[in-house]
Amino acid sequence: MVSLTMSLLAFVPLVLAGVMLIGFRFQARTAMPVVFIVTVLIALLAWDMSVTRVVASSLQGLMLTISILWIIFGAILLLNTLKHSGGIAAIRNGFSGISPDRRIQAIIVAWLFGCFIEGASGFGTPAAVAAPLMVALGFPALAAVVVGMMIQSTPVSFGAVGTPIIVGVAGGLQKNQISEQLTSNGSDWETYFQLITSQVSITHAICGILMPLIMVTVMARFFGERKSWGDGLEVAPFALFAGVSFVVPYALAGVFLGPEFPSMIGAMVGLAIVVPAARRGFLIPSKPWDFPEESQWPADWVGNMEIKADHVAGRTPLTPTMGWAPYVLLAVLLVISRTVEPITNALKSVAISWSDILGQAGVSGSIQPLYLPGGIICMAVLVTFFLHRMRGGAMGSAFKESTNTILGAGFVLIFTIPMVRILINSGVNGSDLVSMPVAMAQFVADGVGHIYPLFAPAVGALGAFIAGSNTVSNLMLSDFQFNVAATLGLSTAMMVALQAVGAAAGNMIAIHNVVAASATVGLLGREGTTMRKTLLPTLYYCLLSGVIGLIAFYGIGVVDGLMN
Repeated sequence: MVSLTMSLLAFVPLVLAGVMLIGFRFQARTAMPVVFIVTVLIALLAWDMSVTRVVASSLQGLMLTISILWIIFGAILLLNTLKHSGGIAAIRNGFSGISPDRRIQAIIVAWLFGCFIEGASGFGTPAAVAAPLMVALGFPALAAVVVGMMIQSTPVSFGAVGTPIIVGVAGGLQKNQISEQLTSNGSDWETYFQLITSQVSITHAICGILMPLIMVTVMARFFGERKSWGDGLEVAPFALFAGVSFVVPYALAGVFLGPEFPSMIGAMVGLAIVVPAARRGFLIPSKPWDFPEESQWPADWVGNMEIKADHVAGRTPLTPTMGWAPYVLLAVLLVISRTVEPITNALKSVAISWSDILGQAGVSGSIQPLYLPGGIICMAVLVTFFLHRMRGGAMGSAFKESTNTILGAGFVLIFTIPMVRILINSGVNGSDLVSMPVAMAQFVADGVGHIYPLFAPAVGALGAFIAGSNTVSNLMLSDFQFNVAATLGLSTAMMVALQAVGAAAGNMIAIHNVVAASATVGLLGREGTTMRKTLLPTLYYCLLSGVIGLIAFYGIGVVDGLMN
């Protein structure tokens, strides 16, 4: 058991990051080097980690940083390619045929299209793709990032074809030990695992109904001319319609098909229902809502990456269908790369790997340039070059602009992600202490007792805030959540499901996710501003899912195959 002093000390890096970024509004490039140094000192002096393990963890973090920068680069390159080909102008013109209302555009581009990209790819790709696309459509850069970050909620548990559940939950639990217990109780692992998946999908579906409404309400409150919550609530009927159109097929897919396809199926069905309805003006207010005139935008709304939607001089304008074609192609390529096993294996075979870095067991890194979304996006860019009949000079300009954009993100991430890996790898130390994230979780569990289910999603969100990943949070904390449930005599499956749901919501405030999304629109330096706005929906998600957990445990009395 970790002492109170050590548990509180484990929180210091996160509290320091929050205070500097959100409280004092420091830029991430100033705050994160300080947080990294403090983390190293705590790891060496308090947790008694070896210098070698700290260095190895930092190197592991740098390898992950390269992977994330590759994704950011791909997303920016596709956007800049479409800017120079005329594709962005075509997409923007296409929206005039659906709705000029920015709230409706945000629901379609961010919520539905973004959820599909999350289901196909994960890795923070939806915000990196949707944010610059919204900027190109005329959204302020800060609004686009805030809205883009809110995608990182309902679809995330089933992102990257179910990776957070298949890899995170299954890998984070003691499968062999649990299987033995299940067999002795007349059940089996497959049934138990599907129960977790079903409970994750149902809990997310209940919380997710309101997410499109929360998204547009936050956007209207902070970026509208009147700064009014009412401007967002005005579109409540359509937003709820869009929410239901996504979550119903999403939940059904989770319950009946498993963890691979809920987010993609929910998004595809949602798009098929919502877009035609929007064209017909179904449930849409008669007066369109827009941002103030661009000349009135405050300086902190605007990024330093210019994305104009003008037609390319001397060329016939592209049709909206041709403009959207690269994004449709990207979605198809992502699905194929994750579901067709021979192709998946071929893409993964190209890798730069380093196992047991500096001799540290379990500290390994791998960069898979073709399998990562960055590689898939670059394939889509190559096809777009020929599909849109671009000139070499235009492609060269897109490449140069994209390269310049990622440099700022790289500086921040080379401190942020190594810091994360030190926290995660701190379980191997000379003081026989659990890792810092587990120490934080234990502190919460010990402090709240039988109402712990209310806080279980927040523990998962804490893990995601640290790691920037639902999958990693589940790997770190699923076994911990399982054991807390067993100690309290509650359904272990439901408690692990709350972990997965909270870990999805935590992505909305994960520091390096915010940095990555900000980089795609040239908005580095305002990460704290974004996090202050996405904190509200994160709190909503954690609180509501926690209440659902309490009702499930103490009201309905849910059970699983491990309970007699």
